[in-house]
Amino acid sequence: MAGGGGVSPLGLAPPLWYHRDLSRAAAEELLARAGRDGSFLVRDSESVNGAYALCVLFQKHVHTYRVLPDEEGFLAVQTSQGVQPKRFKSLPELVLLYLQPSQGLVSTLLYPVDREESIPEDRDYSDGEDEKPPLPPRSASTPPTGSSPETPTDSAPAANGLSTISHEYLKGSYALDLEAVKQGASSLPHLNKTLVSSCKRLNGEVDKVLSGLEILSKVFDQQSAFIVSKMIQQSVNQGGDQELENLVTKLAILKDLLSSIEKKALKALQDMSLSTLSSPPPLTRHSKTIPVQAFEVKLDVYLADLTKIGKSQKHSLSVDVEGGKLVVMKKMKDNQEDWNTFTHHKIRQLIKSQRVQNKLGIMFEKDKEKSQRKDFIFTSAKKREAFCQLLQLMKNKHSNQDEPDMISIYIGTWNMGSVPSPKAVGSWLLCRGLGKTLDEMTVTIPHDLYVFGTQENSVCDREWVDSLRTALKEHTELDYKPIAVQTLWNIKIAVLVKPEHENRISHVGVSSVKTGIANTLGNKGAVGVSFMFNGTSFGFVNCHLTSGNEKIARRNQNYLDILRLLSLGDKQLSSFDISLRFTHLFWLGDLNYRLDMDIQEILNYINRKEFDPLLKVDQLNLEREKNKVFLRFAEEEIFYPPTYRYERGSRDTYVWQKQKATGMRTNVPSWCDRILWKSYPETHIVCNSYGCTDDIVTSDHSPVFGTFEVGVTSQFVSKKGLPKSSEQAYIEFENIEAIVKTASRTKFFIEFYSTCLEEFKKSYENDSQSSDNVNFLRVGWTNKQLTTLKPLLSEIEYLQDQHLLLTVKSLDGYESYGECVLALKSMIGSTAQQFHTYLSHRGEETGNIRGSMRVRVPAERMGTRERLYEWISVDKDETGGPKGRSTLPPRSGHDYVKPSLTRKDMGAELGKVSEEVERSTKEEGTAARAKQDSAEGDSSTCKNNSYNNPAYYILEGVPNQSAASLSSELLPSPCSPPAGKALPTGGGRGKPPSGSSQPRRHNTAGHPVRPISEEGSQEDDGSVGSGGGAAHGGGVGGTLNRPPPDFPPPPLPKGVLEMADTPFSKTRPLNPDLAEVKIPAANPSPAFVLGEGFRRGAGGAGGLDDQSCSVLQMARTLSESEYPPPPRAPSAPPHLRGQGLVDACRTFPPRAPITESIAEDLPEEALWGSSSSSLSVGESSVGEWLQSLDLERYEEGLLHNGWDDLEFLSDITEEDLEEAGVLDPAHKRILLESLRQQK
Repeated sequence: MAGGGGVSPLGLAPPLWYHRDLSRAAAEELLARAGRDGSFLVRDSESVNGAYALCVLFQKHVHTYRVLPDEEGFLAVQTSQGVQPKRFKSLPELVLLYLQPSQGLVSTLLYPVDREESIPEDRDYSDGEDEKPPLPPRSASTPPTGSSPETPTDSAPAANGLSTISHEYLKGSYALDLEAVKQGASSLPHLNKTLVSSCKRLNGEVDKVLSGLEILSKVFDQQSAFIVSKMIQQSVNQGGDQELENLVTKLAILKDLLSSIEKKALKALQDMSLSTLSSPPPLTRHSKTIPVQAFEVKLDVYLADLTKIGKSQKHSLSVDVEGGKLVVMKKMKDNQEDWNTFTHHKIRQLIKSQRVQNKLGIMFEKDKEKSQRKDFIFTSAKKREAFCQLLQLMKNKHSNQDEPDMISIYIGTWNMGSVPSPKAVGSWLLCRGLGKTLDEMTVTIPHDLYVFGTQENSVCDREWVDSLRTALKEHTELDYKPIAVQTLWNIKIAVLVKPEHENRISHVGVSSVKTGIANTLGNKGAVGVSFMFNGTSFGFVNCHLTSGNEKIARRNQNYLDILRLLSLGDKQLSSFDISLRFTHLFWLGDLNYRLDMDIQEILNYINRKEFDPLLKVDQLNLEREKNKVFLRFAEEEIFYPPTYRYERGSRDTYVWQKQKATGMRTNVPSWCDRILWKSYPETHIVCNSYGCTDDIVTSDHSPVFGTFEVGVTSQFVSKKGLPKSSEQAYIEFENIEAIVKTASRTKFFIEFYSTCLEEFKKSYENDSQSSDNVNFLRVGWTNKQLTTLKPLLSEIEYLQDQHLLLTVKSLDGYESYGECVLALKSMIGSTAQQFHTYLSHRGEETGNIRGSMRVRVPAERMGTRERLYEWISVDKDETGGPKGRSTLPPRSGHDYVKPSLTRKDMGAELGKVSEEVERSTKEEGTAARAKQDSAEGDSSTCKNNSYNNPAYYILEGVPNQSAASLSSELLPSPCSPPAGKALPTGGGRGKPPSGSSQPRRHNTAGHPVRPISEEGSQEDDGSVGSGGGAAHGGGVGGTLNRPPPDFPPPPLPKGVLEMADTPFSKTRPLNPDLAEVKIPAANPSPAFVLGEGFRRGAGGAGGLDDQSCSVLQMARTLSESEYPPPPRAPSAPPHLRGQGLVDACRTFPPRAPITESIAEDLPEEALWGSSSSSLSVGESSVGEWLQSLDLERYEEGLLHNGWDDLEFLSDITEEDLEEAGVLDPAHKRILLESLRQQK
């Protein structure tokens, strides 16, 4: 049947050429396999409910015709304007006509493509525990109606026995009672005997209930207690004739006792409370006061300086969240102490060390324009994170902002195993247990939102929510407000919010999808909740997918069904699946993916606490690598043992075998219970904890928890009112080009959606179209076809939080061929910026899209401010990657590539921006990416997707041109250069990339990645540029969601390859870790240029650290005649120059805030004159060299600009010296002459 339509012409047995809700992409694949002109099928339309799509193959291209119902229910193929359509009563009748030749289609319908009948599904109940699916929860007000096939089997014999007793009476004893009545008897002894026999079991059950209530009745109802005791005694000595009468009496007593005992117990307790009224009532607190927390730390200094100082470096940092103060106390000899107190507004920035996980720099404000920095070493990385969280909480608590910039979200998922939860669930709520957990100092800080997803939860909704609220109040002393609860059978999701945020929640929506047997049973499926928190949209999905080790494909289909059918979020975004409808989407639940490994090997690894080998065979990770499910979602690394299948009552033993009627069933220990998320690009989200409890043992699953720090936006109100025409901001596109996977050759248009637009906008149809391969189509739009968008508000503070959703739709069926999301933040400026991202549809990758755009903001609307989550940055002066396993959060899922502005352009653009703008963007690009970016050297990601490679879908089983017939220039270049070979550089001598030998990671998009092979994999230490990623792109704060590495962009055209011809300056670009590319201001044929880039860039050279740089590297390896070498760029600083082309195109590290030596207390504090307390040997030698020339005044400028080693100062130019602040021509000559002599 057509989805949601009123037309139902196909009956119970639809024709085999009708494929129901088959996707457009799947339909094209089926027709491609058929391979004959005239092959056809019919599917449901993706754009109109109740409509169909007739798909016909002709000359290797798929042509789609929409079949629409009219008001009378007749069907007709959509025709051109003015052409009279032919109407049909049913779909078979319509197809029958077009089987005849010359009916106006591109080809006669000749060969129906039959649908693939699905294999009958096995029973999928409750992880194999139950023979029958659990009944959906029945409301207390709904009495059972009749018998049910799901009636417990042990009740069947009783029912049959009672039936036999009744039949025997009616067949025989009934006549005896009738004869006795005729003789004048006043009783029916045989019926009485039958009733006593029938109620024998009931009598015993009533006695048990009365015995259980006897104690309660003695405490609260002495009068009833006497009668209950008497009845229990009589039941022992009762005779046969009195048995039935006693049973009736006991039932009456039981009825009265149950109906009255609660009232009598309440009265008794109220009487007891009256006696304690003399004592003062406890004070009611609105929230738990956070006590002052002290951290033992050491000041980070040189060994050389320690010899000079000769004093202890032990310090104590005390955080007073309520008072808004930080006390830095220095412990000295003779138990003396020296301390300084800093109020919250004097703490300018926290700078996390990326290399040393327990090191933190704190920037204190000394006066209006100068700062001082101190670096401290904490006892552990967890202590450092706790300290940062407390300081963020303090800043937020004492902020003068009316609305929060950041909130904390708790997410819990638990398969309860159809057993009520224990009363003590504190470990689940407080994230205590195994894995990545919170520090005890912060574990009791209340979160802003709590989201609980449960499966096999037999507790009714109200009771479950009440128990959660009670538990939260016990631990936080806050009365959390439920904002949404949604249930599908025993799958539940509940969202509770702090009382202070209740009015910030709006547009609440709930939905559910059944994926059980035939997608009609709700024992498997998903429930979802969505809402707006001020200006930020959130979605939460809790699911329970198909169980069974071998049912991977079924689980994948469950996910796709949920993604497509869950009705959440803005209804205007119906063209987008739920993964693109929300700023932040969280997906949790019992996903039921298992481990593909022998059970004994699994147990051995678990006993040794070696989880990496198991994560490499985790089915969810493997399916994500193949882009089958959770495209571009992220998941925190797992450091806890598998959460399923434990022996109930213990966490020491996994139960992995169960004898079933069909044989022995094996359930290997697995990470069934997971939390994943997907966020828009350039948003802030950090996972602070991800683990499971080890003390809740009622279920065979352990509860899983995760906590997140999430940036949110306010519902912006312009202080300057609506913009005048002269103050209007504009979103302008110069060109757009897309490559989509399709065999269709129709025309396309683009729809633009955003909350900053009054309504969605459409482009005109594409003006260029070409194809090098039958299964791919390249379409382009110039600025003439692209509309200019006018945002509702023009302030930069508003626009930098906005996103633009694009969907590429066909003119023939108005169906989407791919969707994407772009962040406006990086597009703000007077010059056009490039974007490049992937397209997806229905959870599958369908192509990519690129282009040039700009967001023009009037100068008078440029004021902005620093966000709370931008307050924490990463130490940009450290070049080494983190040692050991990274604890940094994975990136969110969106692929997003944009070259940064040149420095002079940026300086001109933001010249009128306040000092706060510079500070807010200063550390933006160095957000937490160590764990992600270090993995970008993984060449295995190249194989996943390269829509610039026409041969790609040959591997997917789609008939295509012979690979041998493709020209070599269309085939992908190697994913990474051979180990030990450097990439071509831009000229000049260079030092080896720092950190190039750091350990291999297994995380590309937030999940562990399975290597291609143990020996042949290229994801080892030889991946070039990985060190640069850790050095310049990573950071603990995680302020920006950056593109995953497995989607390398194609080479840029030669006109775009020209590097910016402006020297480096000190202004911070918006995207500091992306390639610095000059975009031609006036391109006579932008669509052609982009098309050329796509056409020549068929290969996907992935595995490079910086994606934009990989574009340039690929271009350099192509034909010199097609891509002549770009003109030599200005000499780069040394830590750009020595790292190959990849790192050479990195933007220059930003200037740190003005620092000053602290000399008021002890000599060791003179170290703070530099931007880092841990100076390298190179930095010291530069200082000594300058001192010998009596030019030490320039040391700070040189070090800030990266000239920290004399060896590489030999390549410095006059322009570089000017950038470092050496403006005196005589001084420049002295420095350059000295360097030439040293050569």
